Amino acid sequence: MPLIDFEAGREYDDDRFTAKTTFESDRAKVLRVYFEPGQFIPVHAPGSDLVVSVRAGTGVVREDETSHRVEPGDAVVVPADTPRGIKADGDRRLEALVVTAPPPTDAEHEPVRQGLRRGEFDPD
Repeated sequence: MPLIDFEAGREYDDDRFTAKTTFESDRAKVLRVYFEPGQFIPVHAPGSDLVVSVRAGTGVVREDETSHRVEPGDAVVVPADTPRGIKADGDRRLEALVVTAPPPTDAEHEPVRQGLRRGEFDPD
């Protein structure tokens, strides 16, 4: 099993969140995700379970209609087919370990791409 090193792999982008794959199989995908203040993964509902473990910073993990305020040490689990999104607070970076099982398809990520193009966290 690979060691997950947040320090060595830390990478931020001024335009959008950065996701670095640490592990991927047919059954699961593990990512290190880095957000500048205010950046987000738009709300979408892929057919995969999601675990978000916050390592640094603060923000919101959306689970259907519930917004969970998160900080370091918090973890949120969202079942498959449930609308979800992640957003960093406007004044702090956010770092999280994200696990999806099974990995979402490219088609399931189309709402993410559309939301990022439009600058909308919750496209509904």
